[in-house]
Amino acid sequence: MNLPAAAWKSVGLWLLRGLAAMLAAGTLLSATDFNEWWIRIWDFPRLQILIALVATGAALWVIDRRSRPWLPVVLAALSIWQAYRIFPYTALADPEVKQIASAEAKMPGCFTVLSFNVLQTNRAYDRAAKLIRDVDPDILLLMETDRAWVDAMAPMLKRYPGQLHRPLSNTYGMIFATRMPMRDGSVQDIAEPDTPSMFATLRAGKQDFRMIALHPRPPTVGQDTEERDAEIVLAANYARSLAMPAITIGDFNDVAWSDTTRLFQELGGFLDPRIGRGTYATFPADMTWLGWPLDYLFVTKEFVVADMQVGPAIGSDHRPVIARLCLNPAAGQAGNATPRSAGSAEKQDAAEVLEEFRDDTAEDRNEQAD
Repeated sequence: MNLPAAAWKSVGLWLLRGLAAMLAAGTLLSATDFNEWWIRIWDFPRLQILIALVATGAALWVIDRRSRPWLPVVLAALSIWQAYRIFPYTALADPEVKQIASAEAKMPGCFTVLSFNVLQTNRAYDRAAKLIRDVDPDILLLMETDRAWVDAMAPMLKRYPGQLHRPLSNTYGMIFATRMPMRDGSVQDIAEPDTPSMFATLRAGKQDFRMIALHPRPPTVGQDTEERDAEIVLAANYARSLAMPAITIGDFNDVAWSDTTRLFQELGGFLDPRIGRGTYATFPADMTWLGWPLDYLFVTKEFVVADMQVGPAIGSDHRPVIARLCLNPAAGQAGNATPRSAGSAEKQDAAEVLEEFRDDTAEDRNEQAD
């Protein structure tokens, strides 16, 4: 097609304006409370959207006189808002959780955690086994584990006297294993059938704490976020009811900067070791430099961190999270930030999440009955 240069320029300008409109709409949609999957997916790529907003705004300022200054200014304002949401997960922010020296991490009460979404169809069992052997974690959580994964990991799991298994073929199976003293272990479907969560009381040194492992379903075509959000809120409410320290690990299928994650922290009294240190992006495994932090580790104020890192890509679409934690209430009290507490507005938000979940569940049940 032999279009004159002016026509090509016009087409390019309209494409650029269309991109600007899409980025602005996605940013504004992500600021709403709607649960539809096509809205909530805009929560995930905030970094990518920020980069695109800046680049698009700069291009429009240079080449599109008609849109100047209003459209570039709007994009600049939206860029500032996106940067504000991401800012806590940069080294410029103050850390929430105190970091101790590696020498201190050898004291009683310290332990290593390895949390890894293995990708059910990934059959590189030997690479996962090598990771477990090299890290030698005290707490191990594997997600997306079917029966084949349980069987393949059996030699490694022999190291751990405390175990919880729920193999499933729907990508929501889980394996939890620990060498720490464990009691009251359970596997529960707290929101959605065949989407298990795991709970156990563990002992670090001379103190008990509660471990919570989650892997709710993500927003996808035809799957809105009522169930995911309800599982996260129910776990947070449970943590708030505990009379002991707690950690939560797993793949939330949510990003660190979402409103749901913020609500989880405020309801449960949790701190995020990533704040002030980085995004610790784990997905996709081969592009974490521009990826999303989907895999989580939250702690209550009694814990401090000695080390936290994202592990190597070993066949899954996620990378593992590896952390060295210490249950040290004195150090936590002295060095950790004060957990953000849930006020009446946050409790109302949580109540609305659970109400929407109940309504959605009832609607699904009626549709199945018909």
